[in-house]
Amino acid sequence: MGLLTRLAGTPAARKLMVGAARSRAAYFRSLDPRKAQRDLFHDLIRAARSTRFGTDYDFARIAGMPFEKAYDEFRTIVPIRTYQQFWADYCAGHHTRSADGSISINLHDITWPGQIRRFCETSGTTAPTKFIPFSREMFAQNRRAALDLISCYLDSNHDSKIIGGKILYMSGSTALNRMAPGVVSGDMSAITLRYRPWYLAPFVEPSLEIADLPWASKLDAMARLLLRDSSIRAISGVPPWIILLLTRCRELGGGRSLPELLPNLELIIHGGTGISPYLAEFHRLFNDSMPRLIELLPSSEAFMGFQCAGDTSMRLTPYYGTFFEFVRFEDLGDDGKPAADAPAIPLEQVVTGQRYAVILTTCSGLWRYHIGDTIRFTALSPLLIEFAGRDRVLDKVEEKVTQEEVEQAVADYNRNRDGRVVREFMVGSDIAGRRHVWILAGRGLSHDRQNAALRLDASLSERNADYACFRSQGRIAPPRVVVTDEDTIYRWSDAERGKLGGQSKIPRIDATVDASLVNSIIRFASRAES
Repeated sequence: MGLLTRLAGTPAARKLMVGAARSRAAYFRSLDPRKAQRDLFHDLIRAARSTRFGTDYDFARIAGMPFEKAYDEFRTIVPIRTYQQFWADYCAGHHTRSADGSISINLHDITWPGQIRRFCETSGTTAPTKFIPFSREMFAQNRRAALDLISCYLDSNHDSKIIGGKILYMSGSTALNRMAPGVVSGDMSAITLRYRPWYLAPFVEPSLEIADLPWASKLDAMARLLLRDSSIRAISGVPPWIILLLTRCRELGGGRSLPELLPNLELIIHGGTGISPYLAEFHRLFNDSMPRLIELLPSSEAFMGFQCAGDTSMRLTPYYGTFFEFVRFEDLGDDGKPAADAPAIPLEQVVTGQRYAVILTTCSGLWRYHIGDTIRFTALSPLLIEFAGRDRVLDKVEEKVTQEEVEQAVADYNRNRDGRVVREFMVGSDIAGRRHVWILAGRGLSHDRQNAALRLDASLSERNADYACFRSQGRIAPPRVVVTDEDTIYRWSDAERGKLGGQSKIPRIDATVDASLVNSIIRFASRAES
């Protein structure tokens, strides 16, 4: 254990850090989110008024207006854009691709002042890699968010042993690509890990040597590290990858229970995808003696929320360099995207119970950017939210089934106690057959296709009135279930999408016109079995 970690574990240091955490948590809870958004809006407009984007939309004029007038002008003249639209309008002219396929990007005073030196290669759920600008201001805001999260946790858990311990951060590929002199791109988790402040390095695992390993070797090395290093008190990652890590720990531990193998594991910080389909598996792994759980709503574009101890769900955190707007889910187009002039509202006008698509304006130079996530407010004081899935829907046979409903159907199935468990899944549409095709990857599923089809069908019918009506009328046929194991679907993701491990995710809904993702998995699995 290094000097810093030893010092952090002393009573004097612990008392000092607990006091600092409580003060920081109290300040966080005292913030007025609506005032913070108004102030942030003007800060962002003023900061970017001399950029190309700011000049195009006359930010110098908007900057001096009161918020209500400035925001009304802003949403009138600045269109909502998807990534592809934003890229085409403001990045394509500063981007080149060489003969060997390597990409160069050089953005200077385009949508944000100065040069963007880091780009997150998003692990998004559709094929093309996105390069998301990640400014030094956003990097600093993400650090603020992380400190506020831990401070709120320590303030509510006085018995915590996190201080003086370590966190295991399950990053994706740590390879960084040189985009231009002084400009790099890579997985957001890799950028965070490689550019973390020096004083945090002793408290974060794994080492860069382990983090640089191929995914399968890295998973095994992290499991061995977790078993031997009792100072690791927390794990942060995407739920399915955390489950794989914990399962490997149990295998290496000779089948002993996780509470016995990892008695000092106190906290699991999870995000990137909803945890509901995985909760039953977590409880089984820990024999219902669970570590504490904290949910995040992170993204390559912005930090959006985290769960405070005692809260039933996450809090929207509108303090970290991002101005939020919201478009009702019902106002999205049939493709799940908002029109450029879709009716958007600021934070102060949201209501509970309504599902919203999130529109971001950030200190990395994204302006009215449709991120593709949807949320629902469950309370307004404090601002509690729940992740309601991506804005993609299954609608090829007019049913309008959402990702949230798909995830809940799998969560219902996973509540059984007979050893069957779905770890990964995807559902697409067989248009010719007018039915859904489910890919289920997990354990004990090979002889349960018929039961799984019945239960998934029943769950969707219970949650979606259109689906239930169309099923009863015979307009939608019973679903087809295809079963494979986790290893196959992960190998497919690596081979066909180039995405494996860390923060990458298997798409839940195949929204392609011809169900190309679902069919690709079926073909891949067939070749693997032959």
